[in-house]
Amino acid sequence: MSQDYFFDSNDINVKKKKMSVWVALRKVMVFFIATMSVTVIYYIIFALIFSTGEEQRLRNENRMYASEYPELARKEQLLSDVIEGLQLKDDRIYEEIFKTAAPNMDPMESVEFLVGLDTLPDTDLVTYTERKLDVMDDVKDKVDANFAAIMKAVTDSGFVMPPMHNPLREFSFAQTGASVGYKINPFYKVEIQHNGLDMIAPAGVPVYASADGVVSKVTRSRKGLGNVVEIDHGNGYFTRYAHLADVVAVKGRKVRRGTHIGNVGVSGSSFAPHLHYEVMRDTVVLDPVNHLFAAVTPEEYMNILVMSITTGQSMD
Repeated sequence: MSQDYFFDSNDINVKKKKMSVWVALRKVMVFFIATMSVTVIYYIIFALIFSTGEEQRLRNENRMYASEYPELARKEQLLSDVIEGLQLKDDRIYEEIFKTAAPNMDPMESVEFLVGLDTLPDTDLVTYTERKLDVMDDVKDKVDANFAAIMKAVTDSGFVMPPMHNPLREFSFAQTGASVGYKINPFYKVEIQHNGLDMIAPAGVPVYASADGVVSKVTRSRKGLGNVVEIDHGNGYFTRYAHLADVVAVKGRKVRRGTHIGNVGVSGSSFAPHLHYEVMRDTVVLDPVNHLFAAVTPEEYMNILVMSITTGQSMD
């Protein structure tokens, strides 16, 4: 038995469903969040796999800095040691020559360094500036006192200017050898006390008196310091010029600064041609480098000082 069905359009009732504003907004937010999440994931994957030219350049720079940092730290420590040595040398120069303490020219030494100075309140800035001015005022007083002591010393009737000039003309810092201190002997290869400054020069170069005085001793020998000239400059100061090839000075004769007294050589126990130059006061060995600063420029003197400190082996 069959049954027939007929479609009647009038029997269908279609209703339009309305969507609320909150539902629509929620769907938009879900779509936005999903899109952003996918974008972030794609970006992370891209950033991990691929690098831009700028990022690669920065990575290369970071690797370079990381490899160079240990060497920079070593050089910074070396520079600090040299500066400390220069300060000690400065103190010795003032003590040996002017019999006074070297002035402290760093106005910020006793003022604590302030980080973030631009963010400090005005009252702190005023306090900081006041402290800085007080320190500078103290430094000025010390400098004035030192100059007064120096002027009093040099104008005294009994004052004798120490030997302050170079016994070699046209001397450059590259010719500086070992100075006073324990240095490695070139023959015995052990550290022994070295009492002078090695001034490297070709054989035959003239040697001159570094100050006015009287030739107190002339020695000609094939051992030790070899041919030697000693000059008495008064007030306890003596200079000694050793390893000379030949001597033209005469014992007991007065000499002026710049008088030719001999020539550079290799007499005695000398490793190579050079002048062994000593400065003494009342048998106390002084560092000749401290007595050269008046004969050279400040830059040249600093280079001479560094060379004399860092040279570990003497030439005699």
